[in-house]
Amino acid sequence: MSRLSFLSCILLSTAALPAVAHAEDAAEDADTIVVTATRTETPLSQVAQSISVVDAKTLELRQTPSVAELLRTLPGVTIVRNGGLGSTTSVFIRGAESDQTVALIDGVKLNDPSAPGGGFNFADLLTDNLDRIEVLRGAQSVLWGSQAIGGVVNLITSAPTQGLQIKASGEYGRYDAGRAVANISGTVGPVALSAGAGYLTTDGISVADRSGGGTEPDGYHLFGAHAKAQVALADDLSLDLRGFYTKSKVDLDGFPPPNFELGDTDEYSRQEQIVGYAGLNAALFDGRLKNRLAVAWTRIDRQNYDPAGTPILTFDALGRNLRFEYQGGAELARSADVTFGAEHEGQRYRTESVFSPLDRKKANIDSVYGLLTLRPLAGVTAAAGIRHDDHSQFGGKSSANASLVWTPNEGATILRATYSEGFKAPSLYQLYGDFGNDDLRPEVAKSWDAGVEQSLIDGLLQARATWFERRVVNQIDFDLSTFTYANIARARARGAEIELVMQPTPGFEVRANYTYTKAQNRERSSANFGNDLARRPRNAVSVTADYAWSAGSIGATITHVSNSFDNAANSVRLGGYALVDIRASMPLTENVEVYARVENLFDERYQTASGYGQPGRAATGGVRLRY
Repeated sequence: MSRLSFLSCILLSTAALPAVAHAEDAAEDADTIVVTATRTETPLSQVAQSISVVDAKTLELRQTPSVAELLRTLPGVTIVRNGGLGSTTSVFIRGAESDQTVALIDGVKLNDPSAPGGGFNFADLLTDNLDRIEVLRGAQSVLWGSQAIGGVVNLITSAPTQGLQIKASGEYGRYDAGRAVANISGTVGPVALSAGAGYLTTDGISVADRSGGGTEPDGYHLFGAHAKAQVALADDLSLDLRGFYTKSKVDLDGFPPPNFELGDTDEYSRQEQIVGYAGLNAALFDGRLKNRLAVAWTRIDRQNYDPAGTPILTFDALGRNLRFEYQGGAELARSADVTFGAEHEGQRYRTESVFSPLDRKKANIDSVYGLLTLRPLAGVTAAAGIRHDDHSQFGGKSSANASLVWTPNEGATILRATYSEGFKAPSLYQLYGDFGNDDLRPEVAKSWDAGVEQSLIDGLLQARATWFERRVVNQIDFDLSTFTYANIARARARGAEIELVMQPTPGFEVRANYTYTKAQNRERSSANFGNDLARRPRNAVSVTADYAWSAGSIGATITHVSNSFDNAANSVRLGGYALVDIRASMPLTENVEVYARVENLFDERYQTASGYGQPGRAATGGVRLRY
């Protein structure tokens, strides 16, 4: 059977299932509560921004360990990974640079000050103990500050439960890959607690693709843990405590002599991430004024090793963020409310390598922001916001946004439009590193999108279409004429996202999306003017189908990504690829469930970065326990 025939069978089988419409499912989708778009709990029907939500049920059905691999099935998102699981992983939203994506866990920024562009490596983020993922597309700097040019990825961990709940799972599959996860949750008196931990290990694949001679498997080992506590101090006063931790080791391939081409080596990397948060919440005037005062701290420690080198430690970096923040939310009237806040962020980094001496640098950003939301008529929500950031090096930068959402028929039809601005402060390395330039200005983006969502066939089908465009100026790139970083680039991305959601019968859902993204270099002085930006495929399609009933669940995901280029000159082409994953689960008792999946069913050979391999077909089986 050909791959096309297999795809046809899946689609035909979904059509053959009972077509019983459930309008209440569509209503629940429109009323889904999200927090990333406005920094407060808001129904989707009142959100103008483009946002995707992956809930706990979907996370369980999909069985996908890697957050990044799950993200690439969402509209507007592509990923690049330099090898197998655990290798450097970048997330691109709507064609923006990967370091123009803000990564959050429970609302705390994860971006690494010691990285060259200040971005974040998604390699060590797994779906263990996550309750939901929200992906907000488009420039979002008014509420989320620097780097929110492409969008925001917010990982929300499992909240404490009222009664005692214990979950555990374990699985084993190809590449000698094993994974174990456990979580416990409950409430004792005024304290509600959720805590979990997980461990993943795999022999992996060769980071250097076998087409280039890579044969040695490169392993990966990751331990992660999280905890979330809510303490009720009084009726309108509570304390939030959150912690997140990962520690990993991943084998690498390098560029050994005499040819200095990517190939098998014994190099490896270690990384440790620590996130801490403490927040005090107070509601005043019968809840009409909500206040949150918080402190958040992140630390990312990275080292690279080469056992064949002298010294063995080739690179050592430490990035830290300390953030103090206040956020308020006031209900001005029944049809008006405002969200406002102030932040102070201190960034520090330390780097040292065999080529560069020890370097320590720091910078501060002070910010204020406000967002006014009005609901003047039934079904109409309008919002406008402004933010000002003051950076200790380059000075001040202001950003603004405005949005409108209108539903004339209680959510059956939703029209959306937004204008938003984003900025990215120069990273500490770009300012002060070996090739740094302390005269750098922030990257600036202006973006807009407009879309429509329609519920059809009495709720059987939901269709969404969005057009977007973003222009970035002062983009930082390496200047070969001065051998320093400089604001010498301009970029433009425009495209469309189309989504279809079908729920023909209880427990059965089909989701399909198509994204067209044309991201180009628009700097006229550049030799690459008019070229596609590197590693930005123009077309991406994802179709998922899952059917869950009392006897278990079955599902499949098909992802197709078109050709792209590996470099700015567009001289190295990356071939397109299509991946098919299938999965199933079956309960043995009320508390025990077995599951299995096959990833990359047709053993597609592909690369997301030139020369770096990707996993082939892999079967995995596991068991889940619930008490």
